[in-house]
Amino acid sequence: MSGIKPARRWQPAFYPFKKETFGRRVLEKTELYVKGPLFGCRMCGNCLLQETAFICPMECPKGMRNGPCGGLTPEKNCYVDETRKCVWYAIYKRALATGREETLLEILPPLDWDKVGTETWGDVFQQVRKVGTGKFLGSIFSNNKAKKTEVWDSVFKTIRQPDWWNGDSDYHPASDNEPVSDLQRRLLNAEFVVVSEATPPLGANPQKLIDDIGRVKPYVTAINFTDSSSSRPRMSSLGCCNVALGLKTEPVFQIAARDTTRCGLQSDIVGLNEMGIRNILCISGDSPNTGPSPIGNMNFYDVDSVQMLWIFRKMRDEGIYLDGRKIKDPPKLFLGAATSPFALDPVLQAIKDHKKVNAGAQFFQTNIVFEPEKLDLWLEQLDKRGILNKVFILVGITPLKNLKITQHLHSNVPGVRLPESILKRMERAGESAAEEGVQIALEVIDSIKHKQGVNGIHLMTLGWESVVQRIVSEAGLLPSDK
Repeated sequence: MSGIKPARRWQPAFYPFKKETFGRRVLEKTELYVKGPLFGCRMCGNCLLQETAFICPMECPKGMRNGPCGGLTPEKNCYVDETRKCVWYAIYKRALATGREETLLEILPPLDWDKVGTETWGDVFQQVRKVGTGKFLGSIFSNNKAKKTEVWDSVFKTIRQPDWWNGDSDYHPASDNEPVSDLQRRLLNAEFVVVSEATPPLGANPQKLIDDIGRVKPYVTAINFTDSSSSRPRMSSLGCCNVALGLKTEPVFQIAARDTTRCGLQSDIVGLNEMGIRNILCISGDSPNTGPSPIGNMNFYDVDSVQMLWIFRKMRDEGIYLDGRKIKDPPKLFLGAATSPFALDPVLQAIKDHKKVNAGAQFFQTNIVFEPEKLDLWLEQLDKRGILNKVFILVGITPLKNLKITQHLHSNVPGVRLPESILKRMERAGESAAEEGVQIALEVIDSIKHKQGVNGIHLMTLGWESVVQRIVSEAGLLPSDK
């Protein structure tokens, strides 16, 4: 076990996918024998230790290189492997304690598998020579913090941020403010919007989906379709969006990094745009271990949600693919991301969400909220960071249909915890549990609809689409033009 890394075990190092020279192999072994015991180094080929408080993010089972996933539990343990501490929680805490939390805003690249398993030190030595060995060594002992940062960035950031990525810590607004979807138009017009879900069917017959869309459509601006939620296969989000478009209904396409690659993502986004799909919700996706057996590939994801946002934003605003090829007709996108306001301390959660906004997120859909009073702490931190007016926030609301669903959400859904008061209310309700669930949802909506920074709600129906009409009507949120 490493002396610095927080995880409970030392994971094996990667091996290169190509034959290396003898000198490179010696350097690789030397780097591994030094950084392995200290940091649990896996030889990813693109070391991020300087930006992650000298805790290696490759200890994360999902391979998240830009912050924790939304499944973080109150105990701060990894939900994929509950015996481990969340490595990103440890990174955040150490960065906050050492005053380096702003370094966590840099958008870090996915792995370049041509370099995976190889050493990084050779690249560092070469870059030091380019910058000037004397200049670099002098900066180590310099009291001029700005000069030292400039010199070190010229070495380490150049390596960390290859030309094909060029990530930074800056906010990048969309190059065109013209709305590309009805959802974006309404939000820009300061309307309090309602979006909802329709549950993808288990089979190929779309009739139930068509019926559910018909029940929901008159009362919402757009309809979400999950992408194999909880790692359980259903009709794809793409298939559901296609059905919705045929019914003249605006969809929100959810795309999970878990089931695709950087190549597939870029191809999909262009194809989706041709179909008329503009609203894109980027999520990393639940780990395969939340789904049924046999469990799929448990290796980490090719890209995370932050990297997805960065790739899609550059495709839209700069008209380039990840490999630098020009796109003659760039896609038109309204980019969204998921967030869990209560997963972390509000200060730490705001850092994570700030990064997503910088990467390209224009709207957030939050995880389910049952304690609206706690939202204020998170919203205040977003405001302090100057991003509350740069992103639209749709608060997740779900009507609890029965006690079984309530207990399942509380115990089995990553990132969701219900307060004891709600659990007791649903338990006491007995046969009236469905009515109690509706009342709880209405109370939460009433508490959040006038909060500064909240721009709408995202109704998660969990298969109960027929209740949408009642909730929207009784909450006083019927669209004026529907």
